[in-house]
Amino acid sequence: MATTTTCTRFTDEYQLYEELGKGAFSVVRRCVKVCSGQEYAAKIINTKKLSARDHQKLEREARICRLLKHSNIGQKFHYSQLVTGGELFEDIVAREYYSEADASHCIQQILEAVLHCHQMGVVHRDLKPENLLLASKCKNAAVKLADFGLAIEVQGDQQAWFGFAGTPGYLSPEVLRKEAYGKPVDIWACGVILYILLVGYPPFWDEDQHKLYQQIKAGAYDFPSPEWDTVTPEAKNLINQMLTINPAKRITAQEALKHPWVCQRSTVASMMHRQETVECLKKFNARRKLKVTDQHAALILQPRKRATFSTSSSSTWAGVVLISDYLPPDD
Repeated sequence: MATTTTCTRFTDEYQLYEELGKGAFSVVRRCVKVCSGQEYAAKIINTKKLSARDHQKLEREARICRLLKHSNIGQKFHYSQLVTGGELFEDIVAREYYSEADASHCIQQILEAVLHCHQMGVVHRDLKPENLLLASKCKNAAVKLADFGLAIEVQGDQQAWFGFAGTPGYLSPEVLRKEAYGKPVDIWACGVILYILLVGYPPFWDEDQHKLYQQIKAGAYDFPSPEWDTVTPEAKNLINQMLTINPAKRITAQEALKHPWVCQRSTVASMMHRQETVECLKKFNARRKLKVTDQHAALILQPRKRATFSTSSSSTWAGVVLISDYLPPDD
């Protein structure tokens, strides 16, 4: 006997509330599951407005996120608690105490998320501060890796040209050279992030994007005084292994997690409060926010058709996707 599947409407199980954010073809709103009172974030996507290519990208992102189930990865397209923790980098500058050991703990969680991705055949391709979030506002909340919109699937250690994707300051040399690439691009980005976690500014920087890319391709970074004088040699060693130009010689996520500065932080990483790092990170965060604001202002000046949504009936939505950029914090 054939079995039938009952399809329930989203609004039969969830109550929609205020808007949390919006994009060109989507709106993110807070919602509550009626039977449990649990809060979620619902991303409502007007799929009728999407091109065939965008449809494929959405399906790929959904497929990838269904693969990834890890405590340090935000599960989009998966039911989970509403995120309230904000960005990791914003949390750091609000702390009264921040040390090299804290940076080690942060990068450990990021690497664990990246390792899980790589073990599942997924390359994130857009690791950056904006995609490093916190599960909650509680002290020591788990770091969550978010936004798999640019992620790709690979077979084993496959290297190929998957297209130019990522954020300028975090792109690897092989991507900039338009060479075959794979999982090592994520490790390069982790190296950039770790550098920032330790001193509050990036290893590669120039207002001129061409010059920035030249720096990256040449691996032209250093550890200037006085800010790097108080950073342990082990931390610098890990950065050097992450920012190795040749991807074949670059450290892997699994190897990085076994690095003494990560797995033996209590005896290797410095516990000294890094006030200068916090001050520099405040300026770095401000520049990031200003850049995003400028980009948004530029978009406003360009008239374009935007998707609109009605909350009166679920039949007006061409597609509904639930997201959450965080899992519940660990007990």
